Amino acid sequence: MNARGWIAGAAVSLALAAGAAPALSAEVEHRTDYSIRLAGLPVATASFSSLFKGDRYSISGSLHSAGLADIFARTQGTTSVSGIVSRDRLRATSYSVTYRSGKRGRAIDVTFRNGNVTHASMVPARNKPANWVPVSRADLRSVLDPISGLIIPAGGRICPKTLPIFDGESRLDLRLTSKGTKSFATDGFAGEVVVCGIRFIPKSGYKKGREDVEYLRSLSTMEIWFAKADAANVYAPVYVRIPTKLGPVTVSATRFGG
Repeated sequence: MNARGWIAGAAVSLALAAGAAPALSAEVEHRTDYSIRLAGLPVATASFSSLFKGDRYSISGSLHSAGLADIFARTQGTTSVSGIVSRDRLRATSYSVTYRSGKRGRAIDVTFRNGNVTHASMVPARNKPANWVPVSRADLRSVLDPISGLIIPAGGRICPKTLPIFDGESRLDLRLTSKGTKSFATDGFAGEVVVCGIRFIPKSGYKKGREDVEYLRSLSTMEIWFAKADAANVYAPVYVRIPTKLGPVTVSATRFGG
């Protein structure tokens, strides 16, 4: 885990989560597009499609770098997640992501059962240093994938809330705190959104003492905004802001439903 990698990964995951707008009755297909920017300049675009039928859901997405490719390296990736819509959250049964950044690429697959990880693989495997914080069995219980975990059924708390996330390599908590509401408008949506502060708390699956991880841990100004998808009766992210030393990374929905 490193700051650039986690920030890019977080941006992708948050964008993916915002793409999901489930309906719990008839089959519904939903597409959403996103812009990812660094200091106001475009670095990536993303498109995602979700399909919901009854209590089952599946989400697929793709991301491509654009604009300032030299800063993040040319990046492209795809992801998919499927699972069951329960009363208080979306519970994945499978999650996968394949990405390439520059000359490096990885494929991650995770299988869940009742919120617990039953299998996780990464190809190629990472060479772990001596000060690597290993992921324990306890870390793999009652966790969420980074996409479904950010979709919150209406009626439940949005923030404050702590989201226990496992992304296939690292176990972390995302701690949300209430910061009120704001107005937000994009293609397919206009209205009030719920604003949460977000703190990054690494638990395991990272190099202990690494400067960029500690930088992320220290940040207190990250924000995530949730909008309600009325047809789905859920809240999903439409805007994320992550400060970096190069300027803020923002993920903003350019289309949300509609």
